[in-house]
Amino acid sequence: MAATALSAREADSAPSFAGEILVERSLTGRRWRLAAERPEIARTISQLHGLPEIVGRVLASRGLELAAVPHFLEPRLRDWLPDPSHLLDLDRAVDRLVAAVRAGEPIGLIGDYDVDGASSTALVRRWLEAVGSPVHVRIPDRLADGYGPNEAAFASLEAAGCRLVLCLDAGTTAFAPLAAAEAMGLEVIVVDHHSAEPVLPTALAVINPNRQDQAGPLGDLAAVGVSFVLLVALNRALRVAGHFVTMPEPDLLASLDLVALGTVCDVVPLSGLNRAFVVQGLKVASKGGNLGLNALATAADIEVIDNARKLGFVLGPRLNAGGRLGQSGLAAELLATADPARAMEVATRLHDLNAERQALERGTLEGAIAAVEPQVQDDAPVLVAAGAGWHQGIVGIVAARLVERFARPALVIGLDGGIGKGSMGKGSGRSRPGYDLGAAVIAARQAGLLEAGGGHPMAAGLTVEERQIEALHRFLCRWPTTAGFTPGQAELRLDGALSLNALNLDLAKKLEQLGPFGAGHAEPRFVVAAERILQARTVGRGHVSCLLAPPAGRAIRGIAFRAAESGLDRALLDGTPLRLVGRLRRDTWQGQERIGFEIEDGAPLA
Repeated sequence: MAATALSAREADSAPSFAGEILVERSLTGRRWRLAAERPEIARTISQLHGLPEIVGRVLASRGLELAAVPHFLEPRLRDWLPDPSHLLDLDRAVDRLVAAVRAGEPIGLIGDYDVDGASSTALVRRWLEAVGSPVHVRIPDRLADGYGPNEAAFASLEAAGCRLVLCLDAGTTAFAPLAAAEAMGLEVIVVDHHSAEPVLPTALAVINPNRQDQAGPLGDLAAVGVSFVLLVALNRALRVAGHFVTMPEPDLLASLDLVALGTVCDVVPLSGLNRAFVVQGLKVASKGGNLGLNALATAADIEVIDNARKLGFVLGPRLNAGGRLGQSGLAAELLATADPARAMEVATRLHDLNAERQALERGTLEGAIAAVEPQVQDDAPVLVAAGAGWHQGIVGIVAARLVERFARPALVIGLDGGIGKGSMGKGSGRSRPGYDLGAAVIAARQAGLLEAGGGHPMAAGLTVEERQIEALHRFLCRWPTTAGFTPGQAELRLDGALSLNALNLDLAKKLEQLGPFGAGHAEPRFVVAAERILQARTVGRGHVSCLLAPPAGRAIRGIAFRAAESGLDRALLDGTPLRLVGRLRRDTWQGQERIGFEIEDGAPLA
């Protein structure tokens, strides 16, 4: 396997790449740390690969070694994809699926309602249909059924004639539902990536690179990536069995747009095989082969799907909106449909649901901030907010907003009744590197504090009685963390300092060569000195637009999104001279392409 850059966790803890602290506490309460200089490595990278000097500097500062550069810049699946058979239970699952396909058995799919689950379901459904298998899909309702497979879904598939069921992006901790499926005579294959317990549920196969007894290089995959690896093995097995003598073999590479989508939206590290999935998947997505993705892009005013940001910040929220607001099956249907009219109908509905979700989020966020502010004052390492009537579909987004604002892991719980009335709550949490929230939630369930719960290090879901919430909060606050975890203070890693006059379209294009950007490989971030901030004004809902002017030269447009939530808006609107941290942006205004600076943070200009 090829060498790679340090993972996000390794980079955070590697002193050799930890540079100077530029600001100890910014206007938003964050520490700014410059990446360590590695000038010789940077120069050699630039010279050997014909790259601009700034690109070499960024790669070197992130720990990329010389031998890894070609694999990083042009990641190919064959360089990163191991033999699928190293995954425990995979060969058993392949044997059973091959027999089912060859016999024409109907096969059931139960997928999760988020983007990873929807893309996994669409990927497997399209493959099964391509090899001639009847398919029946069930997507549990987030509000009525909660997370994961349930007995009713299994019973529905059994009634439809399915004897074999795949659970996608869920099932690793679904002990009771899988036991019920076995009692119905169903054979279940779990294809998942969430944290596992030492004992696994009853199933024909549990394919999960994060099983505690599993070794190998695929622990960072999203469920859609695990599903793709399974399909690689199935193509191989059916080829050997002669199944493709009478029909074409499914082109898995043509479905990499779905793999890229689920990988980006599930916020798994974009290194190794995940990076290859996204780089190659964006090439497929840009050609517009998936009717559903194209229709959703049209609804969102996207001309071409050509970068990970569009997947994660534009299309992903719309796909998630159906599951959040009680229409869980829409995303998986959209991504699998071959009907252009239906694709546009579903895409429009998801676009409208996303607008509803945004309105619900704003109200719940206000209540959640009020609930956790006393915890912040007490310096609690983990935040827990609960409220009656909070929509269960948006509590995860609100938890993410709390993490951004307060730099602590956060759980947000929606109660089905009034406060103090013995309500049941369903919640979702988000974390920070150094605190394994999935493991903490599983331990809390094992300790009897939860009715249900599971997840992975950076996100988790749970069901809890209201009377247990305080005990749960204490339990989570005692959960061990790794070195370097500091609740209440996030750290921004800066790739360098630039003058405002150095920000131009050519530089932005050169930096884009390092994409796709995402978890574990953030978009390059720089600090600039803005001695004059002009024409600052509030736009939209709490954003600030302004002009950043150097002492001499042309001013450029700056934008700070959600600045009102962080307090950064006051300094910008006052025109205070600031050091600003942010990222270069290219946009088009009245037919002209121009450079901009997206502002993330600020500090007084000393």
